[in-house]
Amino acid sequence: MPNLLDFKDTINGAEGRAYSTVDGNVELMCYVKKIEAKIEKNKTEGKVLGKRAAQHKSNGVKLSGTMTIYYITSMFRKMMLDYVKTGKDTYMDIQIINEDPTSSVGKQTVVLKGVNIDSVVLAKLDVDSEAMDEEVPFTYEDFDILDEFGNPVA
Repeated sequence: MPNLLDFKDTINGAEGRAYSTVDGNVELMCYVKKIEAKIEKNKTEGKVLGKRAAQHKSNGVKLSGTMTIYYITSMFRKMMLDYVKTGKDTYMDIQIINEDPTSSVGKQTVVLKGVNIDSVVLAKLDVDSEAMDEEVPFTYEDFDILDEFGNPVA
């Protein structure tokens, strides 16, 4: 009989960590509020004789994501400044760990490789914000799954 899911085994979104590696330097990304990496398939649509519905064939992927971060780090602005002034673009790896100690499914560790920032807020003021944040979209080139969630334990 398969294991049933107990709600206690769901993953609390705040129970995790993210680390960036830039030029060999590893940093805890304590300013991250939310990070989400997506994989989107590229598909070609085509028709064949005898079928009324169009069919689809996968032909690649787009790797992208977004981070919502507290407006407390200049790291990404400095990366953009370096690109504007020198043409040197910065790529980094980001390791994302989901590990909720109350869940029996264990942890998941994903490494995004070749992360490149798309845009950043250069400067910001907001009289209505008690804790300013910003959205940082990015692309990445590759990924690995180092640890996988297991099945719930009854």
